[in-house]
Amino acid sequence: MNKYIKTYNVILDNMDLFEYRLRPIAAIMYFQDAFARYTATKGMAAYDLFSKNQYWVVAEINMDFMESLPFWSEELKVELWVSEVSKLKIYIDFSIYFKDKVVAKGNSLWFLISRDSQRPVRADEVIEKFEICNELALGEHKKFVIPQATEVYTKIEHTNSLSDIDFNKHVNNKSYINLAEMTAPEEFRKTHRLRELHIRFNKETFLGDTLTCITNRTEKPYQYTHIIEKDGASVCDVATTWEERKNTENIVDYKLDVKSEK
Repeated sequence: MNKYIKTYNVILDNMDLFEYRLRPIAAIMYFQDAFARYTATKGMAAYDLFSKNQYWVVAEINMDFMESLPFWSEELKVELWVSEVSKLKIYIDFSIYFKDKVVAKGNSLWFLISRDSQRPVRADEVIEKFEICNELALGEHKKFVIPQATEVYTKIEHTNSLSDIDFNKHVNNKSYINLAEMTAPEEFRKTHRLRELHIRFNKETFLGDTLTCITNRTEKPYQYTHIIEKDGASVCDVATTWEERKNTENIVDYKLDVKSEK
């Protein structure tokens, strides 16, 4: 089997409070959880790599959102596959389904990192253990170029706390994404939905580090860049493109199938 599939239900913490639907940002977490489960089936989960003094690092994530995401408690399906492997680079493409329709799709670039050298190691074991599926969710894999900023929109600071730290003892990439999302004013998020998301992780940060997130407008309407810096150097670059919501009413327009489990 060339693809790995995992189903999830939208939990309360991952709900968009404006429409009661899955937050687009949270969709990335379901993808990453599915990827972790996939690596576990191949004996290459994070805990498997400890003995080899290695760990996984994601360098880029690109996503398009096409349809409305599921409501709270509803089921979504993540389908992912290894789409391309070079000497060092490992590309994972994915689709997210709701009611048998693709509601989001994307690709991601990963590396295996040596704890000793803090540099990528050869991807030979990935080639040996994983099947390659020559299907590209977003077309040819290209390095995303952050759009040119035209003016500063908002700016906030954040000091990393224990809630930001993952088992590798550095800041979880979810925290960077949340920080970028926080810079979008509430009124804007009430009337707009995320259409495209591009993330490039440049450098690790740690407990106690102070980060500055600078959000800029670009020449394209509803497109923004979110540059997260530590000591003036970028640690994560994010670009988002939004569109106006078709319906801003907080109404579920059909009955949710919420059952008790025996």
